[in-house]
Amino acid sequence: MTAGTIARRGAVVLLMGAAAFLASTGIAGAQEAAGDNEFTASSAKFMAAGIAMGVGAFGPAIGIGWLGGKAMESLGRNPEAAGAIQTNMILAIAFAEAIGIYALVVAILIGFVF
Repeated sequence: MTAGTIARRGAVVLLMGAAAFLASTGIAGAQEAAGDNEFTASSAKFMAAGIAMGVGAFGPAIGIGWLGGKAMESLGRNPEAAGAIQTNMILAIAFAEAIGIYALVVAILIGFVF
């Protein structure tokens, strides 16, 4: 598959998830029962936390995969530079992983604090 095909499929999945989220919150918000508002707000918080974590982990996952693949490609072409390539790869992966951890912190804040 090409990168364009993967990007289109990812966009379609993201739009379908957003449509399902909007449809479910619209239907749940239209109910008139007094007790449902608390449950609707609680469920919307956890759905938002899940979406935040999913979207926030997508970029670092792609970045880490790309970094690892390019590092292996570089090692195959120039095995003598293994130490420098590995050091730089681990450093870049740590920075990408930090962004995923920020998404996790935001998801936890949405779910349990707000």
